[in-house]
Amino acid sequence: MADEDYGVLAWHEEGRWNIQMLDDANDMSSIIDALQSKRVNGGTFALIAIDDEFFIVARALGAQMQMMFSDVTYATEYDIASDLIDMLDLPMPEEDDDSQPGGDVDLLADHGMSAMELETLASDEDLFPDEQIEAIAWRLGFGEQFSELMA
Repeated sequence: MADEDYGVLAWHEEGRWNIQMLDDANDMSSIIDALQSKRVNGGTFALIAIDDEFFIVARALGAQMQMMFSDVTYATEYDIASDLIDMLDLPMPEEDDDSQPGGDVDLLADHGMSAMELETLASDEDLFPDEQIEAIAWRLGFGEQFSELMA
């Protein structure tokens, strides 16, 4: 997979998963607009890989928006991570802070992926962000569609 920013939008409708590429995976307002454009039961998900560094998971469930990212320390290097720090009202990390996820790590629990499982995946240094979001896609049930879209 290319080391560039990309993201997918996924939603479950009429008994099946639908998935499409996000137009702009590097702009939170664009991502939020895309999430809110799909009004379905169970919510709409965005899975985003930023370079070879970190991933973002965002979810719109009705009017509620939930977000997390795999490593808050990238807020000092990437605008989108800094935007997430602001949106999630998290403290800006210091240069010597340890890598850790930030935001609502429990946002996938009702779809079978616990906060602990998501945190473990986020801290797996052997996986690149594209591999991490692919693992999330498979865990949530749309891995096959994700793999086909990425092929």
